[in-house]
Amino acid sequence: MAAVPRDFTLLGRPSTDVRIAKWAATPRPRLGTLGAECPMSEEESAIVDTLRRFAENEMRPTGELLDRLTPEQVVAPDSPLWRFYAKFQELGFTVDLLLGMEPLQRAKVMCLFYEILGWGDSGLAISIGAGTLPRYLARLFGNDYLASLCADDVIGCWGITEPDHGSDSLDPEGNAAHASGAYGRPNCVATLKSDRIVINGQKSAWVSNGPIGQVCILYCAADTGAGADARHGACVIVPCNARGVSKGKPLDKLGQRALPQGEIFFDNVELGLEHLLAGPEHFQRAVYAIHAEANVLMGACFTGVAQRAYELAHAYAHERRQGGQPLVQHQNVRYRLFHMFRRVEAARAVTRRACEYNMVMQQPALQAAMVSKVTGTQTAFEVASDALQMFGGNGMTRAYPMEKLLRDARASLIEDGCNEILSILGGSALVDPDLL
Repeated sequence: MAAVPRDFTLLGRPSTDVRIAKWAATPRPRLGTLGAECPMSEEESAIVDTLRRFAENEMRPTGELLDRLTPEQVVAPDSPLWRFYAKFQELGFTVDLLLGMEPLQRAKVMCLFYEILGWGDSGLAISIGAGTLPRYLARLFGNDYLASLCADDVIGCWGITEPDHGSDSLDPEGNAAHASGAYGRPNCVATLKSDRIVINGQKSAWVSNGPIGQVCILYCAADTGAGADARHGACVIVPCNARGVSKGKPLDKLGQRALPQGEIFFDNVELGLEHLLAGPEHFQRAVYAIHAEANVLMGACFTGVAQRAYELAHAYAHERRQGGQPLVQHQNVRYRLFHMFRRVEAARAVTRRACEYNMVMQQPALQAAMVSKVTGTQTAFEVASDALQMFGGNGMTRAYPMEKLLRDARASLIEDGCNEILSILGGSALVDPDLL
């Protein structure tokens, strides 16, 4: 019998994968800042480096400052918010720049963009996102005139939620409504006349950028002469300095305090018909379009929040000692860190996948966007909660960033459609009538 070679690598045929020969005897690869990320192009790497510096050096300290101010101080003329916006403008990341990219590249860059901004501060990230929505939607609808009203240095806001209508505003088909229910009286109505639009009513205190918005993309019920109809409404680009537009006081809230939110009131606001982005016949398309965009980007933003929470927990587990050992030496801590890492990687992957599909296909899949939003936000909340638990009592104090991250993540389960309603709507989109 032949002797067994002491070097077992000599057994069998030589490997054709020369990488294996270069591995360490005990492989311990280090992942990059974005986890198991494949190599990026030179342009993508430059974008990531620029955004990470901005997120770490500008967004994070500004978000922490704004978090401790009153809502009135956040929007005051001397607020740090305005310096932040000026710094963001200097980066040159415009709607037209993104829309000028090929679809697959745009999908990846937009996910990277919002994930890193969320990693910096989710409230400010959403403020940037809401600020671009009027121009973005105007460009998607091919309306150059309305896009011209929403220049890149003009702060936009999105008015859809009403005092009596929350996530049902995203459900014009009534898929999430009770069988015997009715939408009820709308709080805001655009009366469409032969030569103009007349808007009356209000949008609720949850209008993102409401207190600071200069132009509003307004979704509301429409009245063409037969009474207000919320299911066949109107999407209107409204300059916030138009006569009859006024604003309530900024909302005081639990999380995302860097994001100004507040009511907008419309008192016989008259605009030319050219301000109509989508009338009743196209209203459901307009709801679908903005919903598909916003949900994917919410998923990316809160993947960034989850990434930040994981990083903080990972660092603290190596620094903090309990039982005579660093926390990371305890098996349960390693178990938790792995599952936090797993969730972040899964959220990142599903968000990228949904965004790529929706950018490439002729029509985006709203159910895929909802998977992104629900997965990203739920992951952020769960990872932030686990991270705070790892910090123990320190995590409850303002001396550490964990309690802010948890508050910011908690708000995400409700905004842009609460996750329970989105799950019902997503399930409705999965129904195949041909199989019934």
